[in-house]
Amino acid sequence: MNIGILQSKLKEGLSVIGRATSKSTTLPILKNILLKIEDNFLNISATDLEIGVRWWSLVKVNKKGTTTIPYNSFFSFINLLPEKQINLKTEKENLLIECDDYKTKINGINAEEFPIIPSVEEKSRISINSNILCEGLMQIIDVPSLSKVKPEISGILFSFNKDELKLVATDSYRLAEKKIFFKEKNKGDFSFILPQRTARELINIFKDINKDIEIIFGENQIMFSVKMDDFNHPYIEVTSKIIEGNYPDYEKIIPEKIKTEIVLNKEEFLNKIKAASVFASKVNEINLNILPGKGEVLIKSSNNDLGDYETKSKGKAQGDDINMSFNYRFLLDGLLSIKSSEIVFGVVDDSSPGLIRPVGKDDFLYVVMPIKV
Repeated sequence: MNIGILQSKLKEGLSVIGRATSKSTTLPILKNILLKIEDNFLNISATDLEIGVRWWSLVKVNKKGTTTIPYNSFFSFINLLPEKQINLKTEKENLLIECDDYKTKINGINAEEFPIIPSVEEKSRISINSNILCEGLMQIIDVPSLSKVKPEISGILFSFNKDELKLVATDSYRLAEKKIFFKEKNKGDFSFILPQRTARELINIFKDINKDIEIIFGENQIMFSVKMDDFNHPYIEVTSKIIEGNYPDYEKIIPEKIKTEIVLNKEEFLNKIKAASVFASKVNEINLNILPGKGEVLIKSSNNDLGDYETKSKGKAQGDDINMSFNYRFLLDGLLSIKSSEIVFGVVDDSSPGLIRPVGKDDFLYVVMPIKV
């Protein structure tokens, strides 16, 4: 290998693929990244056997070649170089780096030892804007809970139909559903469960890239791919395993016939929940007493060591009086996920889940289970 590439471009690529490297001590090769010349493109790849990330850049190629080198050392050194052209040259498995007055050699490993990132045997394909997808994932990313008993709820459900994509997450105590509506109808219905960690990496990698992502769905793998602006060539690809199993029939949990609801200013309600959390019990319990006749909800908390707290929020309400307790952390998570200035809090009765949604929109809902005394 003998190529030239700008420091800023190489730094960008290393930032993209670095989070897929592993800290494994049993497989040291997973701490390495693969550098490979494909036609006139430099391809850098990293994997931890669960997630694989590949990045491409057009470069000046003097000689093709490939090697694999430790990511941390390489990235740390590249960050210290001036924003000028860097020359990369392989000498057997080792990589020689020259930039301005800087010269170094990093010991590499034979590229044949680097794990192959599996290709996806395509069953379905769909395209979606990266900003829209990442914003949707950010609203629900903290909900899933790692579970060995129920691995399905450790991930996020992607459920596609002709008109929309539903992103769903639950930990058995709360549930969030985000809908993304398509301008054009899709070809068919399909779904998969994406590991929470992969979803976080998608946000980290694609949130600032305003491009269309192609989601390519295979038998037990999924790939998220964007192309370069000036070439019909891959720019970034993220490949991940999917979680096997059937996602819970979550729609049964969503309250259908709301009998009591109150419309509240989100920021005011949020701040008063935060204040109540200071005096919450050891199980994070706070009490909500919705009084439609007065158009208000009383917010209370009590702690044997600290004392008591009580306040109220005014709003438009209807239905019967309801008195329920909730985990304040779950309430805060739901409120922070909503972008509108007003929210609707509704329940069926004093033993059913609470439903929080934005006013005037039907693209997001958050269900939280009560604390039963």
